[in-house]
Amino acid sequence: MSKAEKLAQLFPEDLYKFSDCLTEKEVDVLMEVEAALEKHLRPVITEHSEKAEFPMDAFYAFVNEVAIMSDPRLYEDREDKYTPSQYYYAYLWYLMSRFDTSIATFFGVHGGLGYYTFLLGGSPEQVERWVPKLQNFELQTCFGLTEPEHGSDIAGGLATTATRQGDKWIINGEKRWIGGAGSADVLPIFARDTEDNKIKCFILEKGQKGLTIDKIENKIALRMVQNGHITMKDVEVADDHRLVNINGFKDVARVLYVTRSGVANLAAGNSAGAFRAALKYTKERKQFTKSLVEFQLVQEKLARMQANVISELALITQIAKLQTSGEFDEVRSSIAKMFNSLRSRETVALAREVCGGNGITYDYDVARFFQDAEAIYTYEGTHEVNSLVIGRAITGKGAFV
Repeated sequence: MSKAEKLAQLFPEDLYKFSDCLTEKEVDVLMEVEAALEKHLRPVITEHSEKAEFPMDAFYAFVNEVAIMSDPRLYEDREDKYTPSQYYYAYLWYLMSRFDTSIATFFGVHGGLGYYTFLLGGSPEQVERWVPKLQNFELQTCFGLTEPEHGSDIAGGLATTATRQGDKWIINGEKRWIGGAGSADVLPIFARDTEDNKIKCFILEKGQKGLTIDKIENKIALRMVQNGHITMKDVEVADDHRLVNINGFKDVARVLYVTRSGVANLAAGNSAGAFRAALKYTKERKQFTKSLVEFQLVQEKLARMQANVISELALITQIAKLQTSGEFDEVRSSIAKMFNSLRSRETVALAREVCGGNGITYDYDVARFFQDAEAIYTYEGTHEVNSLVIGRAITGKGAFV
């Protein structure tokens, strides 16, 4: 097939052909990603969603078949050996979220928040020590920032502390809502240095003395993602496990700017997944002797879903272009996250509507996207906080407090 034919098969909802930005080799890798997701994860998605368990074996079978972060085809003609093109990353996250947002979020924490913490925060020696192993999934990571009493106000309210004692640090505190924490091999933990009051980042390792991780139960969204409540009591960390390029919240924010756009990609994929599932259902379901797609009100809702997906694709593609040219900033990131999560919330509601009562069961897929839209709407900056970032930029006045 030609590249155009591959894209038409891979992204039929992309009516404006935004995905033309991808190279043919990137398209080939993404087609392999989709096939491997269907092969390894499709058979276990419903069971694990209902049980709120992550399909770890199936996920690693998937990433062992397709090197989603390290395939050599992604790095041809690139000087950067640690990150593929921004276009590829945008459509990888979109594609994975279109399949299942819990799976995409688990990867997003590892390959986004956690990965970029090491990549942007580490010295060249630290990057070389950890990043290749994260890239090929030899190690799994997470992102230890939010706390039980501090989410949106974490920049000024971070309570976890780090106290230096000779050539080691003593970490005390708690972290909450840390995706993938329980299975992570290396955990970047952000703590406030008790000497200079600056935020720094320390790499803890699974099983360390004084480190306890409890699973957060009873979630209605991202049920497969194992969010952890981390407790640290006098955890000792060697000084060479402190990421040397993180010395304040501005350094943390650099990671957040990059990954906030990743959540916009996940929101777009969540919309597309709900739309595709609703379209399939309404084509097959018959009422009053006709398929549901033959009814005007159903077609109106499907048309709105399609338009939402296209508008979200437009934003994530432009963000990738700006990231590539170095014109990316927190305002553009916040706009994309805020807008796409809003559109996703609307799209999944429409998808659930056209599926009627069957829209609330995992058997028809829409329910997974419906519930996960709520988590996307909140994480990586709430709607309100992102709107205030944008408002400050357009008015010149901060209104956070």
